[in-house]
Amino acid sequence: MVTLDDLKTPKTNTWCPGCGNFGILMAFKKALIELGLQREDTVLVSGIGCHGKMVNYVNINGFHGIHGRVLPLATGINLSNPNLTVVGFAGDADQYNEGWGHFAHAIRQNIDMTLIVHDNMVLGLTTGQATSTSQQGFKSKSTPFGVIPPMLNPLAHALVSNGSFVARGFAGDMMHLKGLMVEAIKHRGFAFIDVFQPCVSFNYLNTYDWFSQRIYKLDEEGHDVTDRKKALEKSFEWGDKIPIGVFYNKERPTYQDSLPHVKDENLTKLSTKNVDVTSIIKEMM
Repeated sequence: MVTLDDLKTPKTNTWCPGCGNFGILMAFKKALIELGLQREDTVLVSGIGCHGKMVNYVNINGFHGIHGRVLPLATGINLSNPNLTVVGFAGDADQYNEGWGHFAHAIRQNIDMTLIVHDNMVLGLTTGQATSTSQQGFKSKSTPFGVIPPMLNPLAHALVSNGSFVARGFAGDMMHLKGLMVEAIKHRGFAFIDVFQPCVSFNYLNTYDWFSQRIYKLDEEGHDVTDRKKALEKSFEWGDKIPIGVFYNKERPTYQDSLPHVKDENLTKLSTKNVDVTSIIKEMM
């Protein structure tokens, strides 16, 4: 069985002391242990941003991609070898700004993978600019007079894009977050978790205390995770009360289920012995 020591790497952690990423990192490691996943059968994909260093701090297969491209990479890995457990980690700017175009399509296609977004509502790696999830009025290096447009609602977008697993966690409650990750990884289809991840260096508004005073757990309120309409209503709650937990969970056929030529066969196992691409190459010349 995999242990915390097995998941350690020799890399020096360079996140700021108190960063919410530490809670996400430990929750993920504990989730891997609880699920009994083997390191060689699991792949972590990350993008650009503070979250991207996740690939350096977990001793499993890893792919560090470019800005906004976590989902295309993870999709390719899943479709080529569905026997792998694929988990993508992205930041709010990485996924909801540069990577926004990939977000809705991966969800509606129901790619069999998990996406975990480190949502600190600020660009931390580039020292404090606003992102699409920054609250209106938030003053930053890029918005000295305050953010003008309303903040993006990724959970609502995921739900109306026919997401089959939509959840939200909080880095300040590591054990609850670990439970969400376990559920998400077990889910057959696209599982999405948006995680409130306080940036102690550049986000003066959305702090650990700010979240702790507002969040409540949906499972303690008797929320029906199979009711998409109710989940959508909950996704718009913001202000004095903000819900975390599983908003929606209902499996449906995955993208690969509708691909007859690879539905029951792993692409990495297919032989290329009798494949001749000469005619295709000639057509392209």
